[in-house]
Amino acid sequence: MYAPSSISYIKAENAKFRSPYLPVAVFVGGTSGIGRAIAEAFARHTKGNAHIIIVGRNRAAAESIIASFPYPTTEPLSVQPKHEFIQCDVSLLKNVRQVAKDILARHDKINFLVLSPGVLSFARDDITEDGVERSAALVYYSRWKFIYDLTPALTKAREENEDAKVLSVLSAGNGGKIDLGDLPLKKASTITAIKSMMTYNDIMMDGFASRFPSVSFVHCYPGYVRTPIGSNSPSFLIRTLSFITNSSFSPLFYLAMSPEDCGEYQLYGILYTASTPGAWRIGKYGNHIGKKGYYGDDNARDVLWEYTLEVTGSK
Repeated sequence: MYAPSSISYIKAENAKFRSPYLPVAVFVGGTSGIGRAIAEAFARHTKGNAHIIIVGRNRAAAESIIASFPYPTTEPLSVQPKHEFIQCDVSLLKNVRQVAKDILARHDKINFLVLSPGVLSFARDDITEDGVERSAALVYYSRWKFIYDLTPALTKAREENEDAKVLSVLSAGNGGKIDLGDLPLKKASTITAIKSMMTYNDIMMDGFASRFPSVSFVHCYPGYVRTPIGSNSPSFLIRTLSFITNSSFSPLFYLAMSPEDCGEYQLYGILYTASTPGAWRIGKYGNHIGKKGYYGDDNARDVLWEYTLEVTGSK
């Protein structure tokens, strides 16, 4: 049984993080919820001494977050850090391609890529122009495409002995078996489709780790967190769970983790737990969970990879 470290210990360890170079961190879906909390923790512990890019739809929220970041004043820097926002509806793959291209034009190296857009739901009638269900686009296809298009900058960072780590925030360890004959999930029930998305993220990280062995690819399960994400979901179940979790009248409110603590734990996970290149799965305390609840294998990894290459137009 894993005994979680106290949040005070985790914060103290994160505060020790020092980088001999100016890190570049990209947060996709960083304008609210867990992504925002990780971005804020990263900015806080680097004392603002980092290039930070937030990608999302809400410009006002992003500008408010960036304004709260520490401004670097204590350490002499040869390059002035930039904290910036790129507006993007990441449910559309053409937008992902363009934003990735823009980021690569600005930065030839990326050290941290954190992906947290979307919420697990499945509305069969909400199909994007790419032909995939919108929530699937957010929690899987757009994330895969961001990683795929940005791997040149991640691998270049490792070539220069810098960190190169990717974190996908979803639900490691809570997936289910997948049907390799129905990867579009046309025949799957809603619950099966949702669990499949979790497993797709596991297999996605294995697929990238096998092809880009110098980089760390992490899938995490943050647990129940008090965030507004899900309040506007087309799924009645997701909206209800979001309301219950965020209501101070509900017991779940007190069982759920605060976004701030979640941000600290997940930052610890990518800074320290994912200590070597390869595929990692971490839990809500930033702890290594190994193959718990894992439903992939080498064949599934390769079949899903080829299918996703086709769907995302990456062949």
